[in-house]
Amino acid sequence: MAVLHKPFLVSLLMLLVLFLPNFHVTEAQVGVCNGQLGNNLPSNQDVVNLYKSNGIRRMRMYAPNPQALQALRGSNIELVLDVPNSDLQRLTNADAAHKWVQDNVRNYYPDVKIRIIAVGNEVNPNSGQPTAPLAQYVLSAMSKIYDAIASAGLKDQIKVSTATYSALISNSFPPSHGSFDGASGSFMRPIINFLKNTNNPLLVNIYPYFSRIGNPQAISLQYALFTASGVVAQDGQFQYRNLFDAMLDAAYAAVEKAGGPNVEIVVSESGWPSAGGPDASTNNAGTYYRNLINHVKAGGSPRRPGKAIETYLFAMFDENQKTGAESEKHFGIFSPNKQPKYQLNFN
Repeated sequence: MAVLHKPFLVSLLMLLVLFLPNFHVTEAQVGVCNGQLGNNLPSNQDVVNLYKSNGIRRMRMYAPNPQALQALRGSNIELVLDVPNSDLQRLTNADAAHKWVQDNVRNYYPDVKIRIIAVGNEVNPNSGQPTAPLAQYVLSAMSKIYDAIASAGLKDQIKVSTATYSALISNSFPPSHGSFDGASGSFMRPIINFLKNTNNPLLVNIYPYFSRIGNPQAISLQYALFTASGVVAQDGQFQYRNLFDAMLDAAYAAVEKAGGPNVEIVVSESGWPSAGGPDASTNNAGTYYRNLINHVKAGGSPRRPGKAIETYLFAMFDENQKTGAESEKHFGIFSPNKQPKYQLNFN
């Protein structure tokens, strides 16, 4: 057996100390959204137990649910907690924001490991959009919630953001041309400035599925499922082998142009349906989820390489009360009876 000299051993131990925490952080990057629009879903405690038994360490929840928050106590599951769109106008009032934080954050933290508050989801300011009237309230509500978090002494522990989506990004191909223009620009630029000044990330919902079915002639199924055999798109120095990276980098380009070159992006939703629409099948969805998990753990996008991408799969369960296209009801990685639809390895 070779003899290891003491300086070498010290160096090796230091490397291990540096490496292992980073490895743990990378392993914990993938969360799952806990949508609750179903009348046949498991109990909140069963849901938490299912997260734990599958090694899922992060959850996104779309509104404060006292029973769900209670079930999360002591679970060590890290939580993204949404302020629902219906509360945005009310929370532009400082007193209402402080009460919201008291009721839904301070009453549970740190027993519940709340790490991000998402103030609104997919608010679209463009004329004719159902959420357009709410756009005027988003930044004010974010600011009031941030102030309430700060006054509770938690601004270094709990981030405050909003969740946007690819529909607000103009000129998304090539990715470097991504920008927020028109009403989207007027809406997003002050939000990006707020996030930059408060050192908070932007949450972005990214769905290659919808881009693929919206333009199947230009976007191959392989490019959307991470199964392309080589480079599909060249954008200056950047090469793209999958659509997820291209959509993420278009968002980064738009954020940079809006004045936030150092604002990080958290992928707050991404998924693929198993039924109910074009290219929606168990085989395609399983391929997408497996490849997405492996990809975001392995490192960043071409524009932001070398760092795991914090990503939340949509969603934990099929939700039979979701509205819209039939495919909306089939994004679950589990069936409501808690049986997995795919073999996924979160750790």
